[in-house]
Amino acid sequence: MKIGVISADIASESRVALTPDAVKKLRKLGFEVVIQSGAGQAAYYADELYQAAGADIANSSTEVITQSRIITTVNDLPAEAVDDLSHGQIVIGMLDPYRNTQLDTYAAKGTTAFAMELLPRTLSRAQNMDVLSSQANLAGYKAVLLAANEYSRPFPMFMTSAGTVKPAKVVILGVGVAGLQAIATAKRLGAVVEASDLRPTAREQVESLGGKWLDVPMSAEEAETAKSTGGYAWTPSEQYVKDQAAVVDKALSNADIVITTAQIPGRNAPRLVHQATLANMKAGSVLIDMAAGTGGNVEGSVPNETITTDNGVRIVGAANIPSMLAAQSSDLYANNLVNFITTLIASSNDDASASDASPNLSLNLDMEDEIQGALAVTHDSQVRLAKR
Repeated sequence: MKIGVISADIASESRVALTPDAVKKLRKLGFEVVIQSGAGQAAYYADELYQAAGADIANSSTEVITQSRIITTVNDLPAEAVDDLSHGQIVIGMLDPYRNTQLDTYAAKGTTAFAMELLPRTLSRAQNMDVLSSQANLAGYKAVLLAANEYSRPFPMFMTSAGTVKPAKVVILGVGVAGLQAIATAKRLGAVVEASDLRPTAREQVESLGGKWLDVPMSAEEAETAKSTGGYAWTPSEQYVKDQAAVVDKALSNADIVITTAQIPGRNAPRLVHQATLANMKAGSVLIDMAAGTGGNVEGSVPNETITTDNGVRIVGAANIPSMLAAQSSDLYANNLVNFITTLIASSNDDASASDASPNLSLNLDMEDEIQGALAVTHDSQVRLAKR
């Protein structure tokens, strides 16, 4: 049974779905692997490395798809590749399911498509398959480096004979995986860091990393509700939202660097920084909008472009930061995919090895399984994704 990898078809994507190390792991499970020539080149994985790991090299995406039962991808397959699919094949990748316009086509082709973004992250056995966390961790780190490169001053405090250099003031909006890594990285570079999140429960994590929590007063009832829901299902009052905006706006007016990380699957990113706030920021300050590709947290941000406002604020539309760390991002992503693919193997083949003939390898697609069922957006010629 073969697993295939095709090249990304967009200029802004340098990652590859499987690395040579992942190929070795899949070979030990009993799979064969076929890679489109050049698929790993942008991540510094040459065809020769894949061949040394035991993979076959194909000349085109059509050749890969024709040979493979499972097709792995970073982003959604290009339309011409979807046209080449046949009944019973499996596609695994970050398919952007709520914006994906090809799900009906996948279903019509009889393809089972697994969208890795839909992984139930509260399951302990799913943690090693969590593509959002693995990619966001790297993105939070790189976002700070992008900001440091754009910023015209150093991050740490310097004591020199010519005077004292003050440390940069960094504000992180959104304290998920990316936000926490951004806090840690900015602190390591010597910045003074403040952070805000709609979840008051994130305060402890921020302070454990040395950041200052941008505190917003709340009633005892709100505090109890936020705590009992973990913050994620908490709906703040209109007054709380207004108070939080005032606290954040004040922090941003004094900030040198702002990094925004807030994204909501299936929806446009929430707008966190408006024109009125930008107008009050200092000339030379930098905003890294990590949600630029899904609508943007910052008003006026443009994906993959840097905009300078009339008052000298630089807005970086960082639409795909993990691709800037393609080698490491691909390593982690490939590990996530291998761990998920392992769950598809029928139990009688759990101990398969490379010496076992792949004809003996069989799959068990079980939509009742809490992981497979959550990730499958098409199966049995049906679209399974609930609309938002």
